[in-house]
Amino acid sequence: MLSAMTALTSITQQADVTGLTAVQGFFGLVIYIIIVIALWKVFTKAGYPGWLAIIPIVNAFVLVKIAGFSAWLGLLYLIPIVNIIFHIIVSLRVGKGFGQGAVFSIFLLWLLSAIGYLILGFGSATYDKNRVTA
Repeated sequence: MLSAMTALTSITQQADVTGLTAVQGFFGLVIYIIIVIALWKVFTKAGYPGWLAIIPIVNAFVLVKIAGFSAWLGLLYLIPIVNIIFHIIVSLRVGKGFGQGAVFSIFLLWLLSAIGYLILGFGSATYDKNRVTA
């Protein structure tokens, strides 16, 4: 039967999928921990409690606040396509608040966010809310 070829019928195929899922989960956890550490430092530099970086959805709302927007605008992350554009805008404004340019914000805060937030958190950049609102 052709349908049997698409299903996971063999115990070895099931074990392969389980093994891959475990590896993917491990790497996902490592990346999440790196992002939490980076955001913790960024939040404390911006005057917010660092422990808010641990909570997955709350940290997005805090980033929106750091970008100078109302936290309610964080709900835009729930709308497909709009969330991509809004994340670019938030990244640009967070970078501006820390004195970084558009190239840094696009490449390191939007595309490679773990690296960018590590640089902001552990680097010499300081947050100034006046730069965001200007």
